[in-house]
Amino acid sequence: MQVIYEDNHIIVVAKRSGEIVQGDKSGDRPLTEDVKAYLKEKYAKPGLVFLGVVHRLDRPVSGLVVFARTSKALSRLNEMFRNGSIHKTYWALVQTPPPAEEGELIHWLTRNERQNKSYAYRNEVPGSKKAVLRYRVIGQTDRYTLLEIQLLTGRHHQIRCQLAAMGCPIRGDLKYGAPRSTPDGSISLLARRIEFVHPVSKEIIRLEAPLPEDSLWQALK
Repeated sequence: MQVIYEDNHIIVVAKRSGEIVQGDKSGDRPLTEDVKAYLKEKYAKPGLVFLGVVHRLDRPVSGLVVFARTSKALSRLNEMFRNGSIHKTYWALVQTPPPAEEGELIHWLTRNERQNKSYAYRNEVPGSKKAVLRYRVIGQTDRYTLLEIQLLTGRHHQIRCQLAAMGCPIRGDLKYGAPRSTPDGSISLLARRIEFVHPVSKEIIRLEAPLPEDSLWQALK
């Protein structure tokens, strides 16, 4: 576990692909338990350690995850995520270049709970929610294109689903149409940056996640 930022009210860590943020039916140890253990040992805290989850990343995705260390920070961060005042920037590697160097994608997404998958439609359909993101090309290798993505809404699997609907599934994302998996089972989607006003001190916090150890990501340096 890599701690990117820490103070009395929040802690931000770099999640690795394959980790789960909260416990699920897999029974695997979640990131929350690792963070609690870290805080308990570092500060010699007796009893239970408070840690509030304010957002999550899909299991195969890597990057920045923010946790609250106090109830005050938790309630304020929850409201900030709801009103869109926390700005997240993602990086994604796709094999098929997008039709334009930059653009805005607007779809209506439905979610299939049983499949744990979202479906994109051009027009509103029953049970759908509007999804909007902006992308731009920021890098290229001989086989892949690197996109920087700004989320304007927060829907289930939104980036994965919308890029696939554009014809550009994320590298390794078999669920959304990638032709093959990656050696470690990850998908090449990274929560690269986050910017927000601190819920207590009100200072501006700008943080960046390290690139995954995958050789293709490292080549982008």
